[in-house]
Amino acid sequence: MANKTLAFEIGTEELPAFDLHAATEKLGGLAAAALDGAKIPHGDIAVYSTPRRLIVVVADVPEATEAAVEEFRGPAAKIAFDENGEPTMAAIGFARGKGVDPAALERRDENGTEYVYAVKETPSLDVAALLPELLGSLITAIQWPKSQRWGSRREQFSRPVRWLFAMLGDVVVPVEFAGLVAGDTTRGHRFLAPGPFKVATADDLVDVLRANNVVPSEAEREASIREQVKAIEAETGLVAELPAKTMEEVVNLTEFPTVMVGAFDELFLAVPKEITVDAMLVHQRYFPLFNADGSLSNKFLITSNGNPEFHDNIVDGNQRVVAARLYDAKFFYDEDLKEPLEAYVEKLSEVVFQESLGTTRAKADRIVAMAKHLGADAGLSGQDAADAQRAALLCKADLVTGAVVEFTSVQGIMGRYYAKAAGETDQVADAIADHYRPRFAGDDTPASMVGKVVATADKLDTICGLFAVGQGPTGSSDPFALRRSAIGILAMLEDGLDVSLVDAIDASLDVYAKGGLEFDRDAVRAEVIDFFVTRTKVMLRDSGIAADTVDAVLAAGACEPMVIMARARALESARANDAETFDDLATAYARANNLRDADLGSDVDVAKLASDAVALNDAVSQAESDVAAALKADDYAAALGVLASLRKPIDGFFENVMVMDDDAAVRANNLKLLNRFVDVFANVADFGKMSKK
Repeated sequence: MANKTLAFEIGTEELPAFDLHAATEKLGGLAAAALDGAKIPHGDIAVYSTPRRLIVVVADVPEATEAAVEEFRGPAAKIAFDENGEPTMAAIGFARGKGVDPAALERRDENGTEYVYAVKETPSLDVAALLPELLGSLITAIQWPKSQRWGSRREQFSRPVRWLFAMLGDVVVPVEFAGLVAGDTTRGHRFLAPGPFKVATADDLVDVLRANNVVPSEAEREASIREQVKAIEAETGLVAELPAKTMEEVVNLTEFPTVMVGAFDELFLAVPKEITVDAMLVHQRYFPLFNADGSLSNKFLITSNGNPEFHDNIVDGNQRVVAARLYDAKFFYDEDLKEPLEAYVEKLSEVVFQESLGTTRAKADRIVAMAKHLGADAGLSGQDAADAQRAALLCKADLVTGAVVEFTSVQGIMGRYYAKAAGETDQVADAIADHYRPRFAGDDTPASMVGKVVATADKLDTICGLFAVGQGPTGSSDPFALRRSAIGILAMLEDGLDVSLVDAIDASLDVYAKGGLEFDRDAVRAEVIDFFVTRTKVMLRDSGIAADTVDAVLAAGACEPMVIMARARALESARANDAETFDDLATAYARANNLRDADLGSDVDVAKLASDAVALNDAVSQAESDVAAALKADDYAAALGVLASLRKPIDGFFENVMVMDDDAAVRANNLKLLNRFVDVFANVADFGKMSKK
């Protein structure tokens, strides 16, 4: 008999958009695992989904599984059976593991030695008889962030299950779940073609859905939305903003998407566009439309799941909804402007930052102190230094304004508008808006050095404070997103903020200590430094730097992230692009390190050295000076070159000097010289930790 198509549909109330997307991505793998586990051969698996359904379509499913005979060799017969021929525990355990009776084990001679064999026969099974249980288990295998029960049922799913469809070819598979039994009917679009509709065969399911106003896949619905948007852009001359996250949600809020154009009163264009865009994208899932010059227009896109025949009603209803949101936004904005931004700073005393760390008002003062430290370290002076401290004081003030309380995603952005309205400098206003940056990996850092100083001050205060009260991240939990904050600080350091992070950590902990917070300063300091070092290691490894290169640099005691990064990159470059230099470094280090005796120290008596040893000692003296100068200038590549130049004198030393001289004093002096030689490397990298290439 020819293979058939298996189609299985779980019909539900509308599923949460993002949960549906995650389930859709996993469903194919779950179906494949279930079929493979039951040893049911199959072809390609296609997954479809809409807000009201999850569908699996499997090609080339046979009517019966294949019969199979499997043979497994076990222990030697003399181990498997005792002197009375009874099976031992070894035989019993082997048989149990293979699913056969110990009495069924066979003895087979192999080159004079008997072994026991388990022969397992698997008969051919009717696939249709296996599928009800298999598909039922597939329903429960889908994991949801939140599940629910409904009616008097005990079964759980993300939303109530309303129908099941399951067919193998033209035969119904009677899957049971939550009091339902699968049949050969499906449902169309809730409003446009509710159904039910009878389906002749599994191959017809998707076509029946398409014929009844259901676009059955995420990709098709997104393509349809984008095509309609493109047509509207061409007609209006406007440009739509289609953020990926909002698009993903809209795609899974509709079964038959129809894009329509709505409009709002131009009065609202006087409100900062970020609030208007937030109201449309985040709160209503509308796509804003912009003019060719980048300014916001008073039009927006609605993605409707309703009947296109009622276009005017749908647009009017959505316009009423967005107008209400924009009236709120304008009211809050106008009210906020009645006071200067600085007036909101004291109101931060009513907002708790963290239970043990006090209010956001107290945090603002700490950010000011840190901005003063970082600004001085970064070389800010005059207006720049003043702007950094002013922005630090004001950067959290907009959190208690009406607009930000209502539209939380515009925090910082509204601070910029309010700062400019209050007459603050552009640099202060921009730093307020930018101090949350970078918000994620790859995000832009603040544009100005003042912005970088304020952003670093804010993030470092949070990190140090939470570590001080024992709220640092664990392996599985980081509720305050401290890792993201640390990566943001490292990104700003890489982007030109030339400060000592270790000194900044010390300054932040000092601020907390002076503020009366009790904590083990040394222990917290070590934890925070290690936290940043670990993040630095992760960033370097993600960028392709070998793990042992990073370990070699860290073993030299570096703890400033920018120093670690520069050294690791230079060392990796030497390793990859200048093999001769790297080989010289590794060889020179290894020869000396293998023989040295650190307990003897490095106080060499030059007068007692042989001529080749004197030459090495002179080279080491010069290298000490040159390496120190190179490291001071942050020229790590030059430092590596100096170390590589020691290859020749160390080779001459080993070729012409009896290191382990019979005279104990001479031998000790030679070993002290090797100790001194290795010490030159100590401030650069531990080459002993690097894999030999």
